[in-house]
Amino acid sequence: MAAITAAMVKELRVKTDAPMMECKKALTEAAGDMAKAEEILRVKLGNKATKAAARIAAEGVVAVYLSDDRKLGAILEVNSETDFVAKNPEFKQMAADAVRIVAEQNPADIAALGACKIGETTLEEVRKALVGKIGENMTFRRFARVEAKGTLNSYIHGSKIGVIADVIGGTDELSHDVAMHIAASKPKALDETGVDPAQIESERRIAIEKAREAGKPEAMLERIADGTVKKFLKEVTLVNQPFVKDDKKSVGELVKAAGAQIAGYTLFIVGEGLEKRNDDFAAEVAAQMAAAQQK
Repeated sequence: MAAITAAMVKELRVKTDAPMMECKKALTEAAGDMAKAEEILRVKLGNKATKAAARIAAEGVVAVYLSDDRKLGAILEVNSETDFVAKNPEFKQMAADAVRIVAEQNPADIAALGACKIGETTLEEVRKALVGKIGENMTFRRFARVEAKGTLNSYIHGSKIGVIADVIGGTDELSHDVAMHIAASKPKALDETGVDPAQIESERRIAIEKAREAGKPEAMLERIADGTVKKFLKEVTLVNQPFVKDDKKSVGELVKAAGAQIAGYTLFIVGEGLEKRNDDFAAEVAAQMAAAQQK
């Protein structure tokens, strides 16, 4: 049997917010398999066991740029060490310039973005100069460039959440409402095809085990699991989520009634990774900043 270390227990507790002893029991039952242990806690404790998984620590802003015809857009996350600097006008201007450069110059990655020209200098030199002036490090973390299939609309909430929505057909009000809904409800995918099948299967297994522990008849377990998966997809897929302005209809129903279609969307939240990793985000930002200082 795999040795259950204090570090493993701590990692599971950070991910799930479950009591230490429950984490140790789950890891022991799972023979040290972290993902399986998290499933075990989900069965025992319900959704409370995942509430800490989204806790991340970083400051900064999300900036969005749309071309005048709204056929081209870009979204960018820029991190700082403190929220005070994230509110600095020069920091926000650097973010606005950088996201425009992403759209217009189409850099391949963060290094290429830093090498892009802005006036007579580069964006990396602008960043370094601002670091020297303010006395706090900052870094460009991630960006996306979007070429529309329909027409783009955007929504920014408090500079920490940014959305670009690509909607085919409909009105400007509709596409803006869709972007606002995405910022508020934070879907994980456009529809079921964008959800990892392994995650759906995990929800199914958890539902069956919880129902079995509750004493439900074996003949009912698959039907219960089907209902749980349907509820899960309603929560995490954009087209199935209840529309924030009118929860009697889904976003999909809203768009279909307008003769429109959602081609795609991009959602950035400050501090949230595109692919969440087990190490904490603060460490990732610190590593990026250290690397930037060495250049």
